Amino acid sequence: MAAQPPEGLVNLLLYGAPGSGKGTQANVLRAYFRIPHIATGDMLRAEIAAGTELGLQAQPILAAGKYVSDEIMIGMIRNRLRQPDCDPGFIIDGFPRTVPQAAALDDLMRELGRAFDRVIYLKVPVEELLQRLSGRLVCPRCQRTYPPGTAACAIHGTPLVQREDDKPEAVRPRIEIYLEKTVPVLDHYRGEGLVSEIDGRGTIEEISRQVLAAANGKVKAQ
Repeated sequence: MAAQPPEGLVNLLLYGAPGSGKGTQANVLRAYFRIPHIATGDMLRAEIAAGTELGLQAQPILAAGKYVSDEIMIGMIRNRLRQPDCDPGFIIDGFPRTVPQAAALDDLMRELGRAFDRVIYLKVPVEELLQRLSGRLVCPRCQRTYPPGTAACAIHGTPLVQREDDKPEAVRPRIEIYLEKTVPVLDHYRGEGLVSEIDGRGTIEEISRQVLAAANGKVKAQ
C-alpha cells in the first residue's frame, strides 16, 4: 500500500453483503484517506444520543421496530456531510439501499456541490457468505467480529457469542434480502460508470490492495 493517499477530495460508497468483509475494508479506506466512515446505523444512534430534532423523530420509529423514512435518513446524512471532518471526503456505508434512496442521495450530493468518485462493491458467492456468517463470533461489548474457534475478544477479553442473526436459519434470508435490494442500486450507479466490483475472496491484504486501487481510480468501473 502507498504510504500517502492522493491529494484532493474522495467521496466513496461502499457495498457488500453481510459477511463480505465490508467493515474491515471500510477501516482500511478510513485510515488510508483519513476521512470518516459514515455507517448509517451508527449515525442514527449518534443523532438519538445527541437529542437532535431528527434523532427525536427517529427514536420512537426504531423503538417500534420499524424502518426510518427516507426523508429522515437523507436529513441525517445532510447534517453529517456538512460537518467539517467530511470536507476532505467520506465513505458512506449502509445507504442507499433502494433506487429511490439513491436518487435522493444524488440530489443531496448536487445540493452540497459534491459527487461520488467511486462505488466499491465487495462481491462474495452466497455459499461462502453463508459459511462465513454461520461460524462468525462477536464480542458482546464492542461488536468486533472474530472467526470460528476464537475464545475471547482481543481488546476486552470478553467471551465471544454468536449473534442471533448469524445463526444458520437466519443467515440466508439476510443475504437474499440484501442482494435483492442492492443489485438495482448498483445498476443505478453502473449507469454512471462508478461501480468497481472487487472479488471479496482472498486474504485481507490482497482485497485491500484492490479496494485502494479502485478508490484511487486505477480499477476500471463496471
